[in-house]
Amino acid sequence: MGKYLVKKALILVFTLLVTSFVVFAIFAILPGDPAVHKLGTQATPERLELMREEMGLNEPFVLRYVKWLGSIFTLEFGRSYSYSCSVGSLIVSKIPINLTLSVMALLIVCAVSVPMGIYTAKHVGGKADKLVMALNQFFMSLPPFLLGLALTYLFGIVFRLFTPGGYVDYTSNLFGFISYLFFPALALAIPKCAMCIRLLKTGILEEAQKDYARTAYSRGNSTTQMLYKHILKNAVMPTITFVGMVVADMIASGIIIEQVFGIPGLGRSLLSAISTRDYPVVTAIVMLIAILIVSVGFVTDIIHAMIDPRIRR
Repeated sequence: MGKYLVKKALILVFTLLVTSFVVFAIFAILPGDPAVHKLGTQATPERLELMREEMGLNEPFVLRYVKWLGSIFTLEFGRSYSYSCSVGSLIVSKIPINLTLSVMALLIVCAVSVPMGIYTAKHVGGKADKLVMALNQFFMSLPPFLLGLALTYLFGIVFRLFTPGGYVDYTSNLFGFISYLFFPALALAIPKCAMCIRLLKTGILEEAQKDYARTAYSRGNSTTQMLYKHILKNAVMPTITFVGMVVADMIASGIIIEQVFGIPGLGRSLLSAISTRDYPVVTAIVMLIAILIVSVGFVTDIIHAMIDPRIRR
């Protein structure tokens, strides 16, 4: 297990280094001059040159990249062009919002998908199974932002369970903050629940047809014993992989959901920084999202290795 962890950790570090270089390079070669955007087109060439020097834009590309990479390790992420302060201080208050939203959506997915996937597999072909599969097909086709609009209208305007756009900050009211994020998390989770239910049900039915399951059944194990002692452990492996992908997708999709529900998270900061060409803020947020996504993949691989010894070997 130790060698496997070291190998995966080295791959994680290498992936993040390559990602950091690609992210920095893309925004470094984009057309547009941040100095012109900050001072305006009427600024003199001398003032523009001084501003570029102040922003560090005149330094060689490799030197700028090394400085920026070092700022990641200090959690400063460079200095913002628009606010002349460290990027870390601008986005540190946004991170708990996105993490809470993603964790809540993941908990909803796990709480709904696992029991429903098992139930539909045990009662395959029944009325409940047919109803769940029909609903699955419908919800899988809905994009999260459209579902978010529907939830806002239904529960915010019709039933008035929350105030659309009435975001509550976690520093002032933690319960209100979590309550407001429930419906955005639900919009993220529902399409993923539908996919996870179908995947888990398919995995259970496939494993039930294999020789080891038939042998366990012939030895006197009941259907429930066979399911929980033998089948589920193998059937859940593809679902774990998919859940890892779901978490990564939630982090990215959460940026769109923020706009639907008026949540001042990383997505709003990212769009604002793009519009003002504040590239240090843009690269920091993009890199932060990349770190979260790659880390989720790393944790998923570790969980796989803990469940299935064959992966470690």
